[in-house]
Amino acid sequence: MKLRLSTGIAALLCVLMASCYPVDENGNRKKATRKPQQTAAEEAKKKEEEARKKAEEEMKKKKEEAEKKATEGQVGNDGGTGATPPDGGTTGGGTTVPTIEQKRTDYAFATKVPGKEGFVFSPYNNRVVDVRDIPSGTLVQDPTYPASEKKYFRVP
Repeated sequence: MKLRLSTGIAALLCVLMASCYPVDENGNRKKATRKPQQTAAEEAKKKEEEARKKAEEEMKKKKEEAEKKATEGQVGNDGGTGATPPDGGTTGGGTTVPTIEQKRTDYAFATKVPGKEGFVFSPYNNRVVDVRDIPSGTLVQDPTYPASEKKYFRVP
């Protein structure tokens, strides 16, 4: 009797232990590959890079327009022969025609966050902006504003 009771208890204990073992139900399935999610810092850096490229393109367009206006202004009123420059001086000899300076808009500089390297305060709303790995003097779009408002500042 004791033998049957101990055998029954041992069998019951084995069944209970086997039921506690974790079974991999998804072992046959193929694992789906996911793209790694971008962190907020990577997204902000990407947006800053796009804003910097847009700003550079705008500056190039403005510069080209100013150069185009300057060359149109040098043609003169005599049908483009270049006999007299628009300022009334001569084209020959040692004199030069003054160039028209393009209008330059100066952007505000951000202020550094004390004790945190690579972080600055935005000059528009004093929020902290991450500018790590961006060289000093670079024009950066403020990520706290939408792209439609186009708030830019320079890294100190």
